Amino acid sequence: MSDRVYADYNATAPLRGETRSAMIGAMDVIGNPSSVHGAGREARALIETARRQVAGLIGAAPQSVVFTSGGTEASALALKGCGRTRVFTSAIEHEAVLAAVPEAVRLPVDAEGVLMLDALQAALSGGGEDCLVSVQWANNETGVLQPIEQIVEIAHANGALVHSDAVQIAGKLPIDMKAAGVDLMSVSAHKIGGPAGVGALIVREGLDIKAIQSGGGQEKGRRSGTENKIGIAGFGAAAEASLITLGDWQRVAVLRDRFEATVRQAGNGARIFSSGVARLPNTSCVSIRDARGETQVIAMDLARVAVSSGSACSSGKVRRSHVLDALDPGSPDAETAIRVSIGWETTEEDIDRLVAAWCDLYKRSSDNQQ
Repeated sequence: MSDRVYADYNATAPLRGETRSAMIGAMDVIGNPSSVHGAGREARALIETARRQVAGLIGAAPQSVVFTSGGTEASALALKGCGRTRVFTSAIEHEAVLAAVPEAVRLPVDAEGVLMLDALQAALSGGGEDCLVSVQWANNETGVLQPIEQIVEIAHANGALVHSDAVQIAGKLPIDMKAAGVDLMSVSAHKIGGPAGVGALIVREGLDIKAIQSGGGQEKGRRSGTENKIGIAGFGAAAEASLITLGDWQRVAVLRDRFEATVRQAGNGARIFSSGVARLPNTSCVSIRDARGETQVIAMDLARVAVSSGSACSSGKVRRSHVLDALDPGSPDAETAIRVSIGWETTEEDIDRLVAAWCDLYKRSSDNQQ
């Protein structure tokens, strides 16, 4: 049994063994991928292998993959490089999207966190030829899945493009970018067991994207800067391993449900967000009344259980979750929620320890309310 239960996969996942091996091998490849000599061609081959591996995970053509420094840069490239002047997002997007286009119109979600399609239709009713719709495929805090195919259908019928932040869903559930009709998609290596600091923007074939970073014109002029071949090799290996092991997440879902059954049995004062709709198989967003999220995270950490109180990108910022506020405006539950996100290394023993730590926390919180 590990000394610590790691239940924060949505922040970053453990490095896969396949990733480590691929990165160690790539360290011996000394060439610059843009060089035409043998060493450069060897480096280029390594990157192109990874490009095929990443494309295979998400149902895209290899030439559609543009390697970036991560999901944040990938989303910024999509939003700023697509040439569309009006952007519509959901109210629960990741900060990577919201901060990239602060002027974007934020469309409402329902009480479960699903985008209200009638609001999208109304927003585009005047014509969407200059519009981009950017909607997460899966939310990082609640795990809620969006009806991407319906969003694409509405957007395309009105002439708009669709970008989807697929950082959280890639590697956890089967997705097919081409079949879904998505025009632009962001993915990140460290969410699937790859290294931090590398991601990709997937660009639909035939769609032009303008670089937002000047330089040597790498990645076919779409993202300048010498490619991070070691990180990219790790990304490719993680993508290939994730595709092979997609079925393992059914086991993870059973473990997640075991934890949530405990929360439901606790009754009054405990809440699971977005539990009435389709979610990622590993994510639980749970609130305990009158116990601030940060306090719960500290208490769980003292019990050697690692969870978070929302997006890890917001660490150190004590503020209400904009995601939970969008689901239930003004509710105090937005300040009293933690996110539990498990993964492929999670065991039944880990869930037992997670349940025990949470029950102890809930009991102390209930005693304090009396």
